[in-house]
Amino acid sequence: MNGAGPVRIGVLGCASIAERRVLPALGLAAEIELAAVASRDPAKAARFAERFGCAAAAGYEELLDDPGIEAVYLPLPTGLHERWTERALAAGKHVLAEKPLTTSERATARLYDTARAAGLVLMENLMFVRHRQHREVAALVASGAIGEVREMTAEFGIPPLPEDDIRHVAALGGGALLDMGVYPVRAAQFHLGGPLDVVGGVRRYDPVRDVDVSCTAVLVSPAGVPARIAVGSERGYRASYTLWGAEGRITVERAFTPPPDHRPVVHIERQGVTEVRRLAPDDHFLALARRFASAVRGSLGPAEAAEDERQTLQQARTLDALAADTRRIPL
Repeated sequence: MNGAGPVRIGVLGCASIAERRVLPALGLAAEIELAAVASRDPAKAARFAERFGCAAAAGYEELLDDPGIEAVYLPLPTGLHERWTERALAAGKHVLAEKPLTTSERATARLYDTARAAGLVLMENLMFVRHRQHREVAALVASGAIGEVREMTAEFGIPPLPEDDIRHVAALGGGALLDMGVYPVRAAQFHLGGPLDVVGGVRRYDPVRDVDVSCTAVLVSPAGVPARIAVGSERGYRASYTLWGAEGRITVERAFTPPPDHRPVVHIERQGVTEVRRLAPDDHFLALARRFASAVRGSLGPAEAAEDERQTLQQARTLDALAADTRRIPL
């Protein structure tokens, strides 16, 4: 049953991304009602509940057993997504899970099959592709602004993480490839199409923690257009991509993590002249929340839902290939 009114959603986990970006966006979406939050730490759940005006559940299972909650948002570490998504689906809840949806294509496909069989919505919270700037860039390319695209580069890097950060823990799906690789991979899918094949590359890893700290690789689209991607947690911040065409280049700065009030900057280079365009702000977290609510309420078309699933599965396949087909070298 699709129901009516705002989707009552519960949150499994009190991660930083939930507190800083997702829950504020959920609060802005009239289509969603934040009903409850659960944590392994009751004090943290109580703090979240007070801040965001919802109930604090005694634990994950209590939240999933609540018949008044229709859906869950799951911001747990990547390595826990499969287990708790499966439990949420078994409890009859729709699921919005943080990216990446799981640690493998096989697990991702299995969860989609489970959700489909139960008549439930499963969606990955990869928000940046919902930002209007990428559609505007695609329109520029389609208009011939830089000629036929010959190559793409995409980079996402952040400074070294704190020593106790969960992204250092291999058992929880840690490492730069899973944490950040989704962004350049999905950007390449968005602009070049997919599935993408991995030509080769290098991953540097921490031999003590056994997690990747960076990945640099070359992918190729079905049309034979190469995409060079680089991600890492040991470098200065950068989140950008460039489409290099026969007649010029388009570069998007802060492509993956723009705050809601940020005016995106796009550089268009042609014949030695650079045009700088500032686009309108957009809130990709809010856009994704509304898309999830539309899917739950049945107003997101079947073709759109199927395309979301296809893109997520292609992304998972490429991440699997990057892990398997790139050379791993120690720091």
